[in-house]
Amino acid sequence: MSKPKIFLTRPIPPASMELLERESELTFNPDDRVLTREEVIAGMAGQDGLLCTLMDPVDGELLDTNPNLKVVANYAVGYNNIDVAAATERKIPVTNTPGVLTDSTADMAWALMFAIGRRVVEGDQLVRSRKWEGWGPMQLLGQDITGATLGLIGLGRIGKAMVKRARGFDMKVLYWNRTRLSEAEEIELGVTYLSQKEVLAQSDFVSVHVALNAETTHLIGEAELAAMKPTAYLINTARGPVVDEKALVKALQQGSIGGAGLDVFEKEPELEPELYDLPNVVIPPHLGSATIGTRTKMGNMAAENCLAACRGERPPNIVNPEVLE
Repeated sequence: MSKPKIFLTRPIPPASMELLERESELTFNPDDRVLTREEVIAGMAGQDGLLCTLMDPVDGELLDTNPNLKVVANYAVGYNNIDVAAATERKIPVTNTPGVLTDSTADMAWALMFAIGRRVVEGDQLVRSRKWEGWGPMQLLGQDITGATLGLIGLGRIGKAMVKRARGFDMKVLYWNRTRLSEAEEIELGVTYLSQKEVLAQSDFVSVHVALNAETTHLIGEAELAAMKPTAYLINTARGPVVDEKALVKALQQGSIGGAGLDVFEKEPELEPELYDLPNVVIPPHLGSATIGTRTKMGNMAAENCLAACRGERPPNIVNPEVLE
């Protein structure tokens, strides 16, 4: 049996590349950059599978350029870069990579809490500027994390991983979720359910862990930010559009919240211009899953999804299973 033909839009970890090269006729963009739409169309011509990243928009018009395409495999948990309805209409399976980045994303949220709460980045910049004149009793005072109140907006896999970490720092954990947990599970986790407004109002750190959809776009906006304590910090490792970035800039400028740690942005890779210069925000470049282990697991999962669909098998992580009915 001939090997399936797969187009990969960007290099992924070596072990995953080796899997694809062994099991398929692989064509790929060798440069670590986002391809233009025209380059993606040219690359996927005549291919059985498209393995793309969350930076690659895939819509019906693009899919129509290759009517024989058997799968769109996304190298990401989220898939808002793909018009799933358009793919479903064309009977094309869409796959993602769920479950593999829970701990690495929770770790990043925790890193952001420390970085912004303890003013680590400001301190690093002060030392590098060669203007630091030595220790001072009032220098760069931050907020305590041990014993603080953590508010979770969303309590799925990553939210629950945050709860585990919070226990080690004696934090009180409040949560809001679209579906409330059972009383038994709340007791087991040691969390307290409140309305979204109350979670925002009572928390020292608010960490966002919801999927992006029509209901959660701008879930955190001007009113929600106004409900937070002026000393509280917002952490977002979920999806950029969950937070109204313009409203956040205003809140940071006015000091109506203490600060923010953002690993995702509303219009990546662009940010609201003011964010670049605000001292009370930490802005790493979407590093939530950026560990060797996690990114390799993601790559292997995406590869297995793509290969299975190309062979006519059910991919392990299909987001539109109705196409197989």
